[in-house]
Amino acid sequence: MTRACQALGLSRATVYQFLAKPYGPLQHKARPHSYRRISDAERTEIRAVLDSARFADQPPREIYAALLSEGRYLCHWSSMYRILRERAPVRERRNHRKARKHAVPRLVATAPNQVWTWDISKLATSERGTFLNLYVILDLY
Repeated sequence: MTRACQALGLSRATVYQFLAKPYGPLQHKARPHSYRRISDAERTEIRAVLDSARFADQPPREIYAALLSEGRYLCHWSSMYRILRERAPVRERRNHRKARKHAVPRLVATAPNQVWTWDISKLATSERGTFLNLYVILDLY
């Protein structure tokens, strides 16, 4: 083991530590919930406030500040983010129309001079910081 470690440039402690680890995915024990955890009833109330029409356009930090200015404390703003994340990734909370699929526009030329296209490209020169503009106009046919 000593010669192999010297040849690889590793310390013996590193090799033995690696060999002692079990193979496969790590098994984590489920921790019990904290006694300070927000109850399900409170979570429902917080979600209702976050999704209300009044606060649908605001991030949790602004909602937290607005509620504090009214003298109402539900939870910390980081807990609001955590509650939103439980349901789904933090996303837009307003109702939006679903995206529609549109056909990709295709340009078809069946004869010359029907469809033209253009492009402008910058070409580097041998002098640093100096470029040439290449203007190209093409007939798609």
